[in-house]
This record gives sequence, C-alpha cells and structure tokens, in this order.
Amino acid sequence: MSPRKTFAIISHPDAGKTTLTERLLHAGGAIHLAGDVKGRGERRRTRSDWMAIERERGISISSSVMTFEHAGITFNLLDTPGHEDFSEDTYRTLTAVDSAVMVIDAAKGIESQTRKLFEVCRLRDIPILTFINKVDREGLSPFELLDEIEQVLALDVCPMVWPVGMGGLFHGCFDLRGNKFLTSKAGATGRFDTVRATSGVDDPHFDSCVSNEVLPGFREDAELALSAYSEFNQTSYHEGHLTPVFFGSALKDYGVGDLLQALTDHAPTPGAQPAEPRDIQPDENKVTGFVFKVQANMDKNHRDRVAFFRLCSGRFKRGMKLKQGRSGKTVAINNPTFFFAQDRQLAEDAYPGDIIGIPNHGTLRVGDTLSEGEDLRITDIPNFAPEILRRVRLGDPMRMKQLRGALSDLAEEGVTQVFRPRVGAQWIVGVVGQLQLDVLVSRIQNEYQVAVALEAAPYETARWLAADDAQKLKEFEKSQQANLADDRDSCPVFLARNAWELDYITKKWPDIRFSETRERG
Repeated sequence: MSPRKTFAIISHPDAGKTTLTERLLHAGGAIHLAGDVKGRGERRRTRSDWMAIERERGISISSSVMTFEHAGITFNLLDTPGHEDFSEDTYRTLTAVDSAVMVIDAAKGIESQTRKLFEVCRLRDIPILTFINKVDREGLSPFELLDEIEQVLALDVCPMVWPVGMGGLFHGCFDLRGNKFLTSKAGATGRFDTVRATSGVDDPHFDSCVSNEVLPGFREDAELALSAYSEFNQTSYHEGHLTPVFFGSALKDYGVGDLLQALTDHAPTPGAQPAEPRDIQPDENKVTGFVFKVQANMDKNHRDRVAFFRLCSGRFKRGMKLKQGRSGKTVAINNPTFFFAQDRQLAEDAYPGDIIGIPNHGTLRVGDTLSEGEDLRITDIPNFAPEILRRVRLGDPMRMKQLRGALSDLAEEGVTQVFRPRVGAQWIVGVVGQLQLDVLVSRIQNEYQVAVALEAAPYETARWLAADDAQKLKEFEKSQQANLADDRDSCPVFLARNAWELDYITKKWPDIRFSETRERG
C-alpha cells in the first residue's frame, strides 16, 4: 500500500487557487494539459471547475476531489470553494484533510477569506504550506508578505523558494535550500522550463543571466531570507506553528514542482480523528469513516447523488457492509468510486486518508459516520445559521413535487438549508451569501427543469431551539407558532425578523437555547 496524503487548497477568490490545482495535477502527471481558469477553447477548460456556472464565472463554488499518484504516494487533493459565500461547504471539506496549501496573491497579501479559512485550519491544527502566487506581476515585497503572515496569522515562516525580481523585472525563482535557479529559456516572460544548479546566491552564473537592476537586491534579500527567518522544522510544521513559504507563479509553473516536492517530503499522513465516545486511530483494523459532502447530479443523465466519504481507519473493500451511526441501518457499498473532478474510477479497495464516492438515493447525509459495527460518531461537522433567508416562489404550481425534491436534494448537499414554516405553505431557503442564491436558482432550473423565483422573507436570521425542560420548549413553540419552522430533520427553528427581536425573545425565554450551529450526523 502506498502512503496516503490528503490535502486541501485554500485561498481568497482570484488568488489563483484553481490554476495552482491544475498545475499540481499536471506536475504530478495526472493531466497532460493544464488549463487556467480564463484559458481559451473547450480544450483548456479547467478540470476541477466542472459545474457550468463555475466555468462561466471563473470561480470554484463546489468542492472537487482529485486523486493522483506521485513519487510512490497517493495524493487526495480537495479543491475547496474560494468564494466566501460558500464558506460552510469549505469548512466541512477541511474536516476531511490532514494538511492544507494556502494561496496568497502577491499583490494583495492576506485577504478576508484567507484569514477566515486559516482560522478554521488553526481550530483543527491543520499544517499549512504557503504558496505566494503571481510574483511575475507587480506586487508587495517578499518581506512585506512574510511579515504579514507572521503578524496577522501569528505563524513562524520559513522561506523555501525566493523570487529573482518581481513584476516586469521577474527573472525566475531561487530554491533557497537546494541552491537551484528556476528560470526559462524564453527569458523573463517565459514559462518555467529550466533548472540550473548553483553554488548559492553568489554564484557567478547569475551575473550573466540576471540584470544589474535586479541582481544586487536579489542577493542581499536572499541572504537575509536565509538568516532572518526560522529553519524548517518538521514537528513545528506538523503542529501548525510554522509554515514553509514558496514564492512562485502558478500560471508560469514557477514554484509548483517545489511545492509538490514539499508535500511529498513533509505533509503528514492520516492522524487520529475526533469522534464520540472515543477518537479513531488510522492504524485500527476495523473500517470507519464519515460523509463530509453530498453532491447531486454530477451526471445529469442519471440524476445521481454521490456521498463523499473520508476513510479514517481500516482497509475498505468494495462490497463491504457498513453500519450507519445515525440510523443503525446497514449500508452495502457496492459501487464506490475514486474521483477526478466529475470523472470516476471504480474503487476496489481504499485506505485511511482516501476519499471515495458512494452512490446512493438519499440514504447518506453530510455528517453520517459509517463503521464496521461499533457505535461511533465523528464530531465537529456543523450546520451554520444562515445569514440570508428567502421565500421560494414557484412559477408553475403543478411542479410543486419536483420543486420540493430539488430543494431536498440541494439541502442534502449542505450548500443551502430548507425550512418549512409552521404557518404558511411557502418553503424558506437559508444561505450564507448571495452567490449561493444565484447557484440555487440556476441548478433548480438546469438540473430539475423547474422555474422558480426567490422573494424576500419577513425574517433575517434563524436559530435552532433546544431546552433541558421539554415542557418549557413546548410552551415556547405554542406561543411562537408564526415564527417557527422545521428544518429538513424536523428540528425546531426560530425565525427572527431582526436582531432586536432575537435579543428580546432570547432574554424573555432564558430556559430556551437559541443555537447558531447544529451538529450534523
């Protein structure tokens, strides 16, 4: 069995995450032609952005899973949504990885979504490699970027690959640890294709191939980068205290191979998985794992639904029967698949760290734990209270059954939430950001052929209800019927018209818990 390494790529929108994903797959031999997001022609459509609306807008809005092999290691790469409106999907995806690559735009530094995603990684102690992208364009100085990582994210930094000039003066990159000059036969504007061994930053070879405008500053900065920052330490990296930093250009392939080598040499293999009543160790013999995502209609011809399942322990074999923790039922896994975006390959067996797809018809949900008999539940996979609520208006009343089926499917994916009001017939959808609403309408129309419109709901936010005293909860529900709804699991939800009302009701009913999250599974 080859070692498994499962990692995600996180970034703010437009930092170059999808392009880097393509280049890593290309460098790892998984694809023969990498296509950047805004490449021309059908031949160069990015392989990881497979949904139509993703290709149209040049952004990632669903999590893609891609498996490839490199240097005797099986890598599982999860390409997460960069857009902040899809942070909930990204959060759940990060529960399934052992490390992450953080992509930063050299011109913009650390942006809001990068900071949010980093905090999720910190909560889960996920080790991070940092790729500072687009150094072939004008941007902040390398030292400004490193200082920002140290100050804003409170991380020690260890520069691994350094730019030789930036923007219009870009000449290539220098491997600080291996003393290799990464350059191009085509000159400063070309794609990376040449590695020159050197004796260090003072090697006379640089005198003939780097302009006088760049060379003195490069030598001085590279020497400072080697002496002023931390040495690489595997333990510190694995504990999430230190991040190795690679300056490069995903579009021109600079730094990509070095990043892949660092993942190969240093990224962790699967570790213990938090669960109740005990943590799960990867070297256990019995199979356990959990569903962190459900995707409907990956193949519109078959109206399919695939559960993305992270294996935590044991050796999985096709045809196994596993116990679903939520229901206690046994589920036979007859056609598990490995992924390459929307392409699939039958999985005969899988090991801890692997991500497999389980086709099903609504049996499996996000947060479900599957095991070989023991009652275990993977923790920390929550639903979040939506920030935008909308009523769903149906164009053709005869299509109500199809609409409710569509909303149930999409809620199952965890991208949107559906609430059924106790008073009134119109269902309410809840999302984190506006773009999710656009995607919701687009997918209902394209995948289910149902014309819908969204209209303002008289509510601003939602909270899940719970109480230690069942009678108190019953009294509350009786007095607040007009403001109550049930979620897809029939759990009671309070819909508040505004923050003032939520605050007022919370204080008026101190025995009721109004929760912003609800554990799935």
